Amino acid sequence: MDYILKDGEIWLQYATRINILNEDRESLAALKEQVLIDPRITVYLNDVTDYHGILVRNHKNPDLPIHKLIFLLDIGLGSEVPEIQCAIDKIMENKDSNGVYKSLTNIPKHFGGSGEDSFGWCLCDAPLLLYALNKAGCDYENHIKQGVDHLVGFYEDCGFPCTVSPELGKFRGPGRKGDICPYASLIMLKLMSGIPEYRDSGVSENTAMALLSLWENSLERHPYMFYMGTDFRKLKAPAIWYDLVSVVDVLSNFEVAKADARFIEMLNLIKSKQDENGLFTPEAVFQKFKGWDFGQKKNPSPYLTYLCYRIFGRVG
Repeated sequence: MDYILKDGEIWLQYATRINILNEDRESLAALKEQVLIDPRITVYLNDVTDYHGILVRNHKNPDLPIHKLIFLLDIGLGSEVPEIQCAIDKIMENKDSNGVYKSLTNIPKHFGGSGEDSFGWCLCDAPLLLYALNKAGCDYENHIKQGVDHLVGFYEDCGFPCTVSPELGKFRGPGRKGDICPYASLIMLKLMSGIPEYRDSGVSENTAMALLSLWENSLERHPYMFYMGTDFRKLKAPAIWYDLVSVVDVLSNFEVAKADARFIEMLNLIKSKQDENGLFTPEAVFQKFKGWDFGQKKNPSPYLTYLCYRIFGRVG
């Protein structure tokens, strides 16, 4: 941790003290003030206020406000920050009768949509909106539970399928209809990790086992074109998509996964990539993060190291 606290940026020092060292937030008030004027963080705060300013067409896009909002929440900021509360308010403006919050998207007609900008949800984005609201401390019973219960209702024998709201027509990802969607299953598991009534449920346990089964059978099984091959196994940050760090990060919240030999194999693969100083260097990057410490592949990344050590801390 000395490396991160010495060489990491202010926002990462703050996140480390809260999420790994478990320091009291009140004692970090002065450090938080520095975080709020950090140039990178102010850009993100401004971006999330225009929450529906980007169409949700590619869920892997790091520029999507939901990814930026979760990043801000994850480093320890919350709804007490006006820009974050603004994003929360805008999410809450668009909720269907089942309690699921919607994103602005456009599904072309040839993919089964209307071809027009419209609000709707996919199971590969809606769980993240509910996750963000829950992490921001919104009232669970009044604003979150109904939507969570509805999405959990799509669970099948071994995970969650590709599912969309009626507004998006017959859109479905590139895979067999009977397969689970690995990414939807992953972010549903992420959502359930923060909800006591679901964290230790059969649904979460079976979904975790489904992801571990995909790891075990990675040469043969890659539903909806989600592979666990060479690219998947490269260290990458932030944890916003379907890769080794992202999957292990989510699974590390579940006792049933942590005791599984397949999880331990994935964890040991991450550990094997530490350098002699115990640090981690990115092996793949999102091009839009050029300039961040995790947007390069030549030097150790304080943020990637933080993500890995946070996983290690959960596993014990």
